Amino acid sequence: MTLGPLMVDVQGTALSAADRDVLSHPLVGSVILFTRNYVDPPQLQALVGDIQSLRSPALLIAVDHEGGRVQRFRPGFSALPPLRRIGHAFDADPQQGLAMARALGWLMAAELGGCGVDFSFAPCVDLDYGLSEIIGDRAFHAQAPAVAQLAIAYMHGMRDAGMAATAKHYPGHGAVVADSHVALPVDRRELVDMEPDLLPYRRLIDNGLPALMVAHVLYPAVDSVPASFSHRWIDGLLRTELNFGGLVFADDLTMGGAAAVGDLEQRARRALQAGCDVLPVCNDRPGVELLLRRLKLSIDPVSQLRLVRMRGRSGYRFETLSASAAWQSAREWLQRSASPPPELTFNSGSADAGGT
Repeated sequence: MTLGPLMVDVQGTALSAADRDVLSHPLVGSVILFTRNYVDPPQLQALVGDIQSLRSPALLIAVDHEGGRVQRFRPGFSALPPLRRIGHAFDADPQQGLAMARALGWLMAAELGGCGVDFSFAPCVDLDYGLSEIIGDRAFHAQAPAVAQLAIAYMHGMRDAGMAATAKHYPGHGAVVADSHVALPVDRRELVDMEPDLLPYRRLIDNGLPALMVAHVLYPAVDSVPASFSHRWIDGLLRTELNFGGLVFADDLTMGGAAAVGDLEQRARRALQAGCDVLPVCNDRPGVELLLRRLKLSIDPVSQLRLVRMRGRSGYRFETLSASAAWQSAREWLQRSASPPPELTFNSGSADAGGT
């Protein structure tokens, strides 16, 4: 069976009969897990194993696990700092900051991979312009060159642990006030003025970025529709000008920022037409069921190959991970991150339970 473009969620800590029916549909290719799906590592491993046993090739399994406010699994997992803390370390000592980024990227990926999770939607590479509360301390830094360096180090740490990185939120969510979970943010800058936001993507792509997620943000000077539904932003700038060959995720199609282009079915069709490979539909089971009934798609073999390349290749078992020298070294970096410099403070804000 092929892996389709829909990424869906499941209801609880174990699969229900309804979950199994949805996950067996050929239009589904991946699953996103949330806090409600988690109790502890053994339960997570059982749930992941059950999901993976349903199909061949197995469905891919993802989670938002950046650290700070956005970490879905907590008891039994290392409590990761917000990415801003890594930026603080970089300001104090660039080499130490880069080492911390690589170590914490590895730690995040190794623990998730040890439970069978294929990938995390990380790192966030938005610039912090001091405007967006939903980004805030999720951003490494305000300066594009620093974000690029830290994101590359973090991506390499994930790769060391056998996990592919997903940079977000292309082309940049940091310069808008509105939260795309609940409204459509509008960024009125000209394309030339967005070069700092694009710099981290240019550098990451040059270093083999496997995937990215497109924002539900409108840039009217570039296109009349949000980037997640924009042929100009995806097939044009991203694929052609930036030469990106990896996987493109839309952000969650149930978010408020996606409503500008129509109902859920219209959103799904527009995102695919614009060049998105994977369409997350979170916390809306009736909407998922509607799409499974109405969408009649031929599976794009190129998109499917890009998705398969996101398969985790972890060589670790969660139960024995703490005995490894690599885990112990990464935990030392985590301990260093636990005491931020007293003169530096983090921006506040809350991340929505759905969306990414």
